[in-house]
Parts: sequence; C-alpha cells; structure tokens
Amino acid sequence: MHSVLLLGAGFSRNWGGWLATECFEYLLGCPQVDPELRDLLWNHRQTDGFEGALADLQKEHFKKKDTRSEQRLRKLQDAIMQMFGDMEKAFARVKFEFQNDLEFLVRSFLVRFDAIFALNQDLLMERYYLDGNVALSSYRRWSGWEIPGMKPVLGIGMGLVDTNTGRWVPDPSAQIIDGNRQPYIKLHGSSNWTDESGKELLVMGGDKLSIIDQFPILKWNHERFKEYLSRPSTRLMVVGYSFGDLHINQTIRDAADGLCTSVRPIYILCTKQEHQGKVIIR
Repeated sequence: MHSVLLLGAGFSRNWGGWLATECFEYLLGCPQVDPELRDLLWNHRQTDGFEGALADLQKEHFKKKDTRSEQRLRKLQDAIMQMFGDMEKAFARVKFEFQNDLEFLVRSFLVRFDAIFALNQDLLMERYYLDGNVALSSYRRWSGWEIPGMKPVLGIGMGLVDTNTGRWVPDPSAQIIDGNRQPYIKLHGSSNWTDESGKELLVMGGDKLSIIDQFPILKWNHERFKEYLSRPSTRLMVVGYSFGDLHINQTIRDAADGLCTSVRPIYILCTKQEHQGKVIIR
C-alpha cells in the first residue's frame, strides 16, 4: 500500500503559520502597499483575498505589459516575499515537537509516508523536518530526504538548516526519485526558490496552471503528484488544505476515479473545518 501526504497552509498553522486572512491583514500594513493597492486588496477581502488582488495585477500586466502595471505587480509581490521572510523569522523561535514520546512525535508521523507533497510555500518543514533524523527513524529506514529537481545555492559557512532555508534553484539532472530517500515536493514552489536569473519560483494568484507551465520543475512536480496518486492501493491524507485550488482538486478527483476499479480505493482525510473528522471515500 502506498501512502501519500498533501500539506496545505493549515499544517503550518500549528506552529504559528498564517492563514489567508492573516496574510491579508499583514499585507495591508506593508510599506510597499500604497493606497491604490490597499483599495484593491479590500475589494477582494470577501471573495478571494490577497491572491485575488494578485491575480488582477497579473492579468493587468499580461494585458498591458507597461511600466505602471509592472510596478504595481512588483510592489505586491515584494510585500508577499517580505511576509514570508517575517513568517520564517517567527518559525525560527518555535519548538517543532509538542512532546517527547517517540511514538507520537510529528517526525514519527511524517516519516511514514512514501512521499510528502506541499502546497504551502513557507519553510517550516525545511527548518525542522528535513535533517538527518529522517534517516534515523525506527519506523522506516529511509537513507535520508530529497527535494527532487532542486539544489541549494551553497555559501561559505552555511550549516544544514541554513542550506535548507537558503536559496534553491532547479537542477534538471536531479529530476528523479531516489527510492531510498523520502521525497518532499512543493507543488506551488517555495519562498526560497528562484530560477537561475533570480526570478521567484512561487505560484500564487489567479491562473496557477499557466504560471506552473512557465517552469519545467513545477510541471515535473505536478506530474509526480499525478503519478503517485495513480498507483494502485494508494492512500492520500490531506492536512491543512481547504480544497481551494481547482487543478489540485481535479488531480485528486481523476486519481480517485481511475482507482475505482482497483482493489483498494483512495482515501482522503479531510481536515477542513466543515468536514473535520470525516473520511471521503471514492
């Protein structure tokens, strides 16, 4: 049986990570957000939040391709990157494990999965989970962990945690899954990922699929998500994802439909508030 974990922003919430409404409030107070951008954010407050405002700016710039639209988009993007930076500073001060019983450690839970996929772009997992302890688990003997298709940009004097939370860039030669290492795959990029030119590899806003299509590593990551879910006897656990991304939902739905003729169905543990505690079986 294959076990796959999908994480959303709600997972990081347990350690003080911000949900969409809190991100919205943070961005309202950012110095990069001028009165015009603040009005745009307020216009999206009751519907799609700051990602809706970002989507408007992305569409505007795609249509006009002028200096003004580029500057407006850049201001909000800079504010979002500052937000992730401040969130990371907060993560540096928290304790990852809530108790010391080995059986009930968060690590002991995470290490059980054949692959971990994440939609959130914060660095909580890089800071506290992706270390040598993955290989020391008594439950499953991984030789370590990997972020397939990516590599760290190493600097002088960087330690393990600094390397994990520093800048990462695509490495096409590493687009392969090592069966001995637990893969950690971020479907919407990460706040510390860039391409070789320094452009952020971060998927937010409206038409996320079109953004994903711009970056081979993100397309490859989504193919791996589809591949893992399509395996017979697959169980998918979802933690902290509110099912707001249509392309992710469609991938899960397609996999569930495709496995209906298999011996075992796909199981989804839903943690969204209105469905909490229920198991959806397709």
